[in-house]
This record gives sequence, C-alpha cells and structure tokens, in this order.
Amino acid sequence: MSIPLSTKSLEKKDFKIGTIYFNNKYVLTHFNEGVDINYNNFKEVGNFIKYYFKGKEFGYIANRANSYSINLNDAKIFNQSFPNLKAYAIVAHSTYTEKIFEIENHFFAYDRRAFKNVEEAVNWVESVLV
Repeated sequence: MSIPLSTKSLEKKDFKIGTIYFNNKYVLTHFNEGVDINYNNFKEVGNFIKYYFKGKEFGYIANRANSYSINLNDAKIFNQSFPNLKAYAIVAHSTYTEKIFEIENHFFAYDRRAFKNVEEAVNWVESVLV
C-alpha cells in the first residue's frame, strides 16, 4: 500500500487481517484482500484500539483499497464496543465500494462519511475531533 505523504508520520502495527496506522487522534486501517471482517477476527485489532485510546474520543479511517467484507450481523456489537468512536471515514477506491458503504450506513451508529482519498478523510476526522 502506498501511504500518502501526510500519513507517513503515523505509527504502524501489523495484524493477521491487515495493517493499521495510528496516532493520538485516529486509526487508519488497510485490510487484506478477501478478508471477511467480523467481531471475532477484529477482536485483536479492537483490543489494541481500546487499549491505545483508553476511552478517549477517536476517529477511524478505513482505506478500502482492497476488496473485503464486513459482517453486518455484528454491527450491533461493533456499535456497543466503541462508544468513544466519533468519526468513521472510508476511502472508497471504486463506485462499488461507495454503494456498499451506503448499505452499511443502515447498520452502524457512527458519524460515517466516504471520501476519494486519505487526505480528505484525515481532514474530516480531525475536524470532528476538535
């Protein structure tokens, strides 16, 4: 994955399902091609996020450069597990991803927006977390 210049200062951590980049305000995920994200296989990433932010408000940016799915049956658990998540952005690299995002919005309680590039997503997340 090519990381845009504005995110090169982020710390990086690898997980079985993909890589996350993080700082004191947000996490940026880049999941592996073909992964089906559910609460169980996200648990390691989720525990890291909970530990790292320790109840502090944060943003989440999903760079959807790869094709993967999110198990919507687990949406309620995700909503309850991250009460301090204040902004959820995706970077959509295709029209198909944008359409999937529209469907997902019916299941998640977070303030969610789609963007065309990481810089726009970062700017929006940071503006929400002011």
